[in-house]
Amino acid sequence: MSISILIAEDHAIVREGLRSLIEKQPDMEIVCEAEDGRTAVQRVREFLPDLVIMDITMPNLNGVEATRQIINEFPQVKVIALSIHSNRRFVADMLGAGATGYILKECLFDELVQAIQAVAAGESYLSARIMGIVVEDYIKRLTTVADSPLSSLTSREREVLQLIAEGNTTKQIALELHVSTKTIEANRRQIMEKLDVHSIAELTKYAIREGLTSLEH
Repeated sequence: MSISILIAEDHAIVREGLRSLIEKQPDMEIVCEAEDGRTAVQRVREFLPDLVIMDITMPNLNGVEATRQIINEFPQVKVIALSIHSNRRFVADMLGAGATGYILKECLFDELVQAIQAVAAGESYLSARIMGIVVEDYIKRLTTVADSPLSSLTSREREVLQLIAEGNTTKQIALELHVSTKTIEANRRQIMEKLDVHSIAELTKYAIREGLTSLEH
C-alpha cells in the first residue's frame, strides 16, 4: 500500500519539485498540497494522509503550530519537517510539536525518501546535522542534571539518604552499613546541609522527587 503524503510548502516551485520526485517512488502518493499551515491542517482533516512534509516558515500559520494542531487532532499522522533552518530553536520547536522527522532542504532527495520510509514505519529520522544538535542539547541537559544539589552528595550519602527516606532509623542504617550511629548522624547532617533541607520529611520528599526511592518498595 502506498504512503499517502501531504506537502505543506509556501513556494509553488518547491511543491512541484517535491511532487514530481516523490510520485516517481512506487510506494508513495501525493494526495494533496497546502501553501500555508492553516490550509495544511484543513487538508489533513479532509484527506487524512499518512504523512505530512511540513515547511516551517509559512504564512497565516507556521509549520510548528500547524504540526502541533495536526498531531493533537490526528496523533496517527506523521510529520517530517523539511526546512532550510538548522537553528536549534526551530529543531526543538518542531520536535516538541510532535514532528518525528527533520531534514534540511539542502539534503539529497534520496535522504528525503529514507526519511519518509522510516517515519511511515514508526521510526524517527533526523538529518546528520540535526542529530548533532539534538545530541548536543541532550548532553547539556545531562550536565544541568549533574549540577543539581543531588550531584554534590557522595555515593555513601546517597545510600544513607535512600535508607532514611525508606523509613529506617539511625540504628538500623548503621547496622545495614556496618558503621557507628555517630557516623550515620554525621552523614545525615552533611546531607541536610548540602541539600538545604531541615527535616526527615523534607529529605524523604526530596529522595522521592529525585528518584532515589519511591513510595512503593
